[in-house]
Amino acid sequence: MTAAGKHQVSRAQTRGNRQGRAGIRDVAAAAGVSITTVSDALNGKGRLPDATRRHVREVADRLGYRPSAAARTLRTGKSGLIGLTVTTYGDEPFTFTEFAYFAEMARAATSAALARGYALVILPATSRRSPADVWSNVALDGTVVIDPSDHDPVVTELVRQGLPVVSDGRPAGTLPVTAWVDNDHEAAVLGLLDHLAEAGARRIGLLTGTTTDTYTRLSTTAYLNWCARVGQDPVYEAYPAHDPCAGAVAADRLLARPDRPDAVYGLFDPNGTDLLAAARRYGLRVPDDLLLVCCSESTVYATTEPPITTLSLKPRRIGTAVVQLLIDAIEGIEHDRPLEQVIPTELIVRTSSQRRPPRTTVSPPRQPRQE
Repeated sequence: MTAAGKHQVSRAQTRGNRQGRAGIRDVAAAAGVSITTVSDALNGKGRLPDATRRHVREVADRLGYRPSAAARTLRTGKSGLIGLTVTTYGDEPFTFTEFAYFAEMARAATSAALARGYALVILPATSRRSPADVWSNVALDGTVVIDPSDHDPVVTELVRQGLPVVSDGRPAGTLPVTAWVDNDHEAAVLGLLDHLAEAGARRIGLLTGTTTDTYTRLSTTAYLNWCARVGQDPVYEAYPAHDPCAGAVAADRLLARPDRPDAVYGLFDPNGTDLLAAARRYGLRVPDDLLLVCCSESTVYATTEPPITTLSLKPRRIGTAVVQLLIDAIEGIEHDRPLEQVIPTELIVRTSSQRRPPRTTVSPPRQPRQE
């Protein structure tokens, strides 16, 4: 950089510090380029040499430049707001941020959005009125929808309005989402059922939901297919997953059956603690009499007695991925990321799914008798 260029950087940096924040004019002056060149370099637009883009970005970072949200709105017509909602449960009183999966996912999505200059807005899940009525006061550039159900009217309406929609969950049928991110639920369920069978389970039960979202449907189907493969009659109870009280009743009902399972997988939280409580009521020891696995991101299962094995769906990775895909769609960025991404799961094995080996009593060696 020339001496004049260094002087410009120093002068712009001083002015930026004095006025509180460097503007695009400061970056242009310090970099020795036009305001249009700065805008194109920072927004990935125009036909600029890579060296110019790199130089402009270095100067912007050095000055602490951050784009103005108000200026961007005037320039692009975009608000910088993206929505996040769960629509599956309709009018039911389901506060999804109270559950560990959704809280972790939303936290990661918020950070990913802010890193690209957007803010995340948590939207209510309701079907009493159309999305146009519910969200008419929020100028959204796009929306993330978690686990949309078949023929989801909210997704259909958002797409009709011209908004890009990315779903956390593989959409069923022809639901018109822009992109989706999900786990391989079939492989995850088959893997944990094999894990329980290897631990000695002979009749594995399932706690599942009554909704039509992809997670519930694929997980339940995988369980039924596994039962058919190994020749086991399915043993399962379904309940509305948004209702914690119904989950506790379903857990009790499952363990009260005449064909009671000797291992159970619960699709939702707090199935793990519900099943543990039900087992105690029926005098069943975990893991000796009953093996347990629950799908949950909650850390509470590491400290239960005994600790419960959990399946993690990696919500932080999913939250980051859905936001990146959505913002790319909003900004019209073509990239090498697939529009359908599958995030691997992790089975965190704890005591509840590890049956103890039979105890072998060993008598201490006898002392020789004294004559």
